[in-house]
Amino acid sequence: MGHGGDAIAELMTDHREVDEMFARIQAMPGGGQELRDVVDEVTIELVRHSVAEEEYLYPAVRQHVEGGDEIADREIADHGRVERLLKDLEKTDTDDPRTGPLLQQLVQEVTAHIQDEEQNLFPMLRQACTADALNDLGDKIRRAKSMAPTRPHPSAPNTPPANKILAPGAGLVDRARDLITGRGKS
Repeated sequence: MGHGGDAIAELMTDHREVDEMFARIQAMPGGGQELRDVVDEVTIELVRHSVAEEEYLYPAVRQHVEGGDEIADREIADHGRVERLLKDLEKTDTDDPRTGPLLQQLVQEVTAHIQDEEQNLFPMLRQACTADALNDLGDKIRRAKSMAPTRPHPSAPNTPPANKILAPGAGLVDRARDLITGRGKS
């Protein structure tokens, strides 16, 4: 959940964890509980990561990177598509024939998003911000991830200030549900 380092190091470590989860999903021969557990794990990670980016990374991009508003809006739109896919996966049994295509689309969307951030956004942000600013941003991102929801909420606000106000409450409810159901404990 929290890895340390500046914002870019934190988020890139998240990216590698998601890549590893996708590899585990793609190596699975079928559905069942094992697949559900990994889909839940990747959902938790992607939702926390997205919420933290929307609360802190994209506002910093808007403030510090030339053309930042357009970039942030595009990244948030990517998150919206991914969150809708995650919601569809949450409602779909892993043995359902729709699960495979949904997972394939999720992997494609997230992989393209990760590549865009790492090849374009992160280098621009590193050039535009001081090391101290990126370290501070990393701390904020880690705090946001620790309080973020763990389930997709496609209708929730995705820009400040509303997302910063509502996300911790949704996160509390999600974590309580996860505790009761055992979701995310494998």
